[in-house]
Amino acid sequence: MKNLKYLVLGVLFGIVLTKSEVVSWWRIQEMFRFQSFHMYGIIGSAIVVGLISIQLIKRNRLKTINGEEISIADKKYNHGTWIGGTIFGLGWALTGACPGPMFAQLGSGVAGAAVLILAALAGTWTYSALREKLPH
Repeated sequence: MKNLKYLVLGVLFGIVLTKSEVVSWWRIQEMFRFQSFHMYGIIGSAIVVGLISIQLIKRNRLKTINGEEISIADKKYNHGTWIGGTIFGLGWALTGACPGPMFAQLGSGVAGAAVLILAALAGTWTYSALREKLPH
């Protein structure tokens, strides 16, 4: 029962993803073909909200609900970032799905999303198995 709030938030997030058409394969293809600003606007909005939120957290030294100070560590650049980003982008363009919307696609009746979720899990497992051998 205590995890009900997470289920409710997840369902609401899925509704937002579906209504904003982020889960639409056609919208994603429009983005990768530079035919529509729709997805770029959504992604850009998320980046702006994220930047403002992180700045507010850092400047106001906000705390978690348990009273612990939120610490956001700086990240160093490495070549694995662009390599992984390229692989992610190719997968996104080919499948029309990225990790968040895959579950919303499945929930909205796109049966093929189950295959994508299994493939994403396999990719995550493969990364964890090879992580120490990859460039960093």
